[in-house]
Amino acid sequence: MRTIIQLTDIVKNYQLGSDVVVRALRSVSLEIKKNEYVAIMGASGSGKSTLMNVIGCLDTPNSGRYVLNNTDVSQLEDSQLAEIRNKEIGFVFQTFNLLPRYNALENVMLPMIYAGKPKNERIDSAKEMLDKVGLAGRIMHNPNELSGGERQRVAVARAMVNSPSIILADEPTGNLDSKTSVDIMNLFTDIHEAGNTIILVTHEPDIAQRAHRIVRLRDGEVESDKINPNPLKREPVVVDDN
Repeated sequence: MRTIIQLTDIVKNYQLGSDVVVRALRSVSLEIKKNEYVAIMGASGSGKSTLMNVIGCLDTPNSGRYVLNNTDVSQLEDSQLAEIRNKEIGFVFQTFNLLPRYNALENVMLPMIYAGKPKNERIDSAKEMLDKVGLAGRIMHNPNELSGGERQRVAVARAMVNSPSIILADEPTGNLDSKTSVDIMNLFTDIHEAGNTIILVTHEPDIAQRAHRIVRLRDGEVESDKINPNPLKREPVVVDDN
């Protein structure tokens, strides 16, 4: 498989006040290939959120090299990073990050507006993607009219609508109950089996077990990087009749 992410000796520091420096990432090197399913784990303060921000082109490293799909993005300007983000990466966040005054269809259309796609194409693609995540009958509902699981499905549809090379999910089940979490993780399994690369940031071992590879961070460094020999497959969603 072709390498789509190549991080080499990535260092990221944050200045707190005049004399305190937080060393969030300490010479991290990581390679991820197309269609891999990778979980990034670590305790609070391990650097996993910072690593996610660097991979997602939301932040730039102080030093090191980051090549994304054959483009060195390490030193790009903010406007260039925004263009790369919209083209290459679909984001799914713990808090959904949906615009409350927009309905499901409008929320899914947003990345295509930024990409400059015509209105008819935006509408057709958003409807198709909402249908794929099982929300064809909910496209005109606003986020406050949807359940947590439905809102996360809208977020997944929005992440995928521009056909990005990478789906980057940050604690995607953190605000969901256990049954809904299974439903959403089954959806990620479907996405991976369709050929997408998935990078999942989580602190939950059972969620990480869905991935085919688990990278653990500690104190800003890669503590371990192992293939998961028995990744969990799609699980049945148990319906409570009570």
